[in-house]
Amino acid sequence: MDKIELKSAIEAILFASGEPVRAERIAVVTASDTEAVLEAGLALAEEYEAGKRGIRLVRLNDSLQLHSAPEHAAAITRALEQRRAPRLSPASLEVLAIVAYFQPVTRAYIEQMRGVDSSYTVGVLAERGLIEPCGHLEAVGRPTLYRTTDLFLRTMGVSSLEELPPLPAISGSDAARQLQQKVEALRAAEESVREAEEEGAELSDETERVTER
Repeated sequence: MDKIELKSAIEAILFASGEPVRAERIAVVTASDTEAVLEAGLALAEEYEAGKRGIRLVRLNDSLQLHSAPEHAAAITRALEQRRAPRLSPASLEVLAIVAYFQPVTRAYIEQMRGVDSSYTVGVLAERGLIEPCGHLEAVGRPTLYRTTDLFLRTMGVSSLEELPPLPAISGSDAARQLQQKVEALRAAEESVREAEEEGAELSDETERVTER
C-alpha cells in the first residue's frame, strides 16, 4: 500500500471508529508497519492543520484519533445543542494531578497526599473517563490502582505523559507545594479553554445578529 492509500485508509478507519485506534492495529489491517502508520498519521495531521480543516488528527501514545478542530467548539455545541461539559473542581484537579504524576496510584495514596477522603472525586474522574482502573496493588485488600487515560492526554493537549512538565524528585511538604503548582497550571489551562469557547460563542452570536439584519 503506497503512502496516499495508507493515509486514506487511516482516515477512513479513524472516522468510522470515532475512538482512538492503536497504530499497531491499523498496521495489521493495512499490511503496513507501525512506524509507517505513525508517519502517515503525522502527515495527515499536518495537512488538516495547514488547510485549516474542521477536523484534527492527534496521536495519543501509540494510538491515533480524529476529532473536531478546537476553534469550532462553540459552533458545534450550538449546532448540536450540546451542554458544555462541567468544569473540573479544584478537588478534581488535585486528584488528577496526583494520578498524572505518580501513576499508578491507589485511592489511599491519593488521600494521603491530599489529607482528605477522595472516594467521590476519584469516582467522578473515572466516570468522566479521565482516569481508569489498571489493576490491583499486591497488598492487603488488593486496592485498585488508577492511571490516566487517552482522554486525559487529549484534554491536556499532549500526545504522551512525557510531554507533561517534569515534577522534581522531592518529598514531604516540598512535594505538596510542587504538586499544587502543577494543579494551578492545569487550572489555568482549563480556564484558557473556557475563555476560548466563550469568545467563540460570542462571535457566533454576533454573526447571527448581523445575518438577521
